Amino acid sequence: MANIDPKFGEALKEYGGVNFNACYNCGNCTAVCSLSTPEDSFPREMVRLSVLGLQDDLKSSLKPWLCYYCGECTTHCPQTANPGELMMSLRRWLTSQYDWTGLSGLLYKSLPLSIIAFVLTTIGVIAFAAYESFNLETIIHFGHYFEMIAIGAVFTFILLPNIIRMWWFVILKPKIQVSFSTYVKSIRELIVHMFTQKRSLGCDDNQVRWFEHLILVFGYLALLFTTVFLDWFSSQNLFVIILGYVESVVIFVVTFDFMGSRIKKNKEINKFSQPSDWFFVIWLFLMGLTAFIVRAFIDLDILETNSWMYLLHLTVLVQWALIIVPFGKWTHFLYRSFAMYFDKVKKMSA
Repeated sequence: MANIDPKFGEALKEYGGVNFNACYNCGNCTAVCSLSTPEDSFPREMVRLSVLGLQDDLKSSLKPWLCYYCGECTTHCPQTANPGELMMSLRRWLTSQYDWTGLSGLLYKSLPLSIIAFVLTTIGVIAFAAYESFNLETIIHFGHYFEMIAIGAVFTFILLPNIIRMWWFVILKPKIQVSFSTYVKSIRELIVHMFTQKRSLGCDDNQVRWFEHLILVFGYLALLFTTVFLDWFSSQNLFVIILGYVESVVIFVVTFDFMGSRIKKNKEINKFSQPSDWFFVIWLFLMGLTAFIVRAFIDLDILETNSWMYLLHLTVLVQWALIIVPFGKWTHFLYRSFAMYFDKVKKMSA
């Protein structure tokens, strides 16, 4: 028997749910959604499950991830129940359910706690620099290896277990029988969506937003590769140096545009931005901007006398790697990709 929890709606509001209790089940949101199908119908179903507090049904559902939040459902809602924002809040809530550490939920719900986390990491970076007597060469050497270690550690100890928990909620717990060959045959779905997010092209008037996200994904991954594996800050190779400049410019130009849209609130999807939304775009912007300036200071031979610039970049990097990547909105990129994969697996096993 399903466990109904009427108080769940109040809890969901802490994740950004706005006025969804006003829904009177007319179905307009589902009718206008260009991604909703008879097999995967949303967002009305998600609204009802949220109002009733059927948490097990929500945790086993992939539908919040199948939505790319174009805003049409909210625009056409006669009750201003904001179904699009509900789907966004469900993605935040699901992220907190997948996260075995419980930190995602705490950071999503508490701005002061998020600020404390950022402050503590800043203190940690400064304390490390002081311990090394602010020796720039040593600090840069540490920063380079920190990136490699952080990538492996965060994925191994946080993100991978969380993906396994997601798998448990949507496949194993509902007792869906899936053969090993089905998992293998569906892997292409994971790769394609992880790098292209092509499903979002099905949203009306979403081509520009999709293209910006595509550029951002490849720009971010390319800059990560350039700084970690090509050692951009220490490289003397002209191609590597120029490549890093281009990648960092692409990142802060695109993220600057995203921030402008959120400030203007000229689109439905930007009207109810949560702190996690801001943290994601601001820190990604700062990653590109500070990386660009650090490399420019190196090329101008003034970084030694302006070591504070690298400390600022390292602080942004540490906060990104230890807070935003494992516990913030960055995880949506990963979970959505696996949602597409699990959805394909489920349909092939039906």
